[in-house]
Amino acid sequence: MRNLKLEISYDGSRYYGWERQPDKPTIQGKLEEVLSRMCGAPVEVTGAGRTDAGVHAQAMVANVHLTSLLPAEEIRDYMNRYLPDDISVNEVKDASERFHARYNALGKTYRYVFYCGKKKPVFRRKYVQSIDFVPDVSLMEAAAEYLTGTHDFRAFSSNPNMKKSTVRTVDSIKIRLKNDYLTLDYHGNGFLQNQVRIMTGTLLEAGQGIKTPEEVREILAGKDRRLAGPTAPAKGLTLIEVDY
Repeated sequence: MRNLKLEISYDGSRYYGWERQPDKPTIQGKLEEVLSRMCGAPVEVTGAGRTDAGVHAQAMVANVHLTSLLPAEEIRDYMNRYLPDDISVNEVKDASERFHARYNALGKTYRYVFYCGKKKPVFRRKYVQSIDFVPDVSLMEAAAEYLTGTHDFRAFSSNPNMKKSTVRTVDSIKIRLKNDYLTLDYHGNGFLQNQVRIMTGTLLEAGQGIKTPEEVREILAGKDRRLAGPTAPAKGLTLIEVDY
């Protein structure tokens, strides 16, 4: 049995997220469907994470155990031949038996892109979220400083019944505004359910003056989801890279 490492790009617009769901199109479901057809037996693909419905990925990583003796390049080519055009397997290579896409991941980078110009972003509309205001980046950066580091991010999780630790490390939050596009890059050792989207919604409120940077610190300490900002829409969010 071989353990293969996959690097995958996908446009998540028409999918119900990464995780397999009955009777709904998902990224994991499409990958497993094609590989199961190739192998003539059910196959399970393990991803580095579970992106939400509508979220994109530039370089999602997954692993799969197969009995196939086909060269890794032929497996990649077979998958790309039968996968829909909005999913690409960029690389397939043999990995060690112990490699696990989720457990061995050391960090992830997510990017959120917003458009705040007067025109419509026609050719980028599926990959950016339009907003009707120009935020104050200095206020967003001041608020983001409180979210950087190792903290209990319970207030920024959409799962109120989370039984495991909600402590995570956010190494950096980089915010820039250029040519009407607002970009937020997050790097951390892992993120809770909807954490990036809720942090983004909260930072946008700080950029509008709805919340002060100091209030963001209080939200973090309060550990209450109701205190944080809204969950930003999935459109505009992309998983950029997974570190190993």
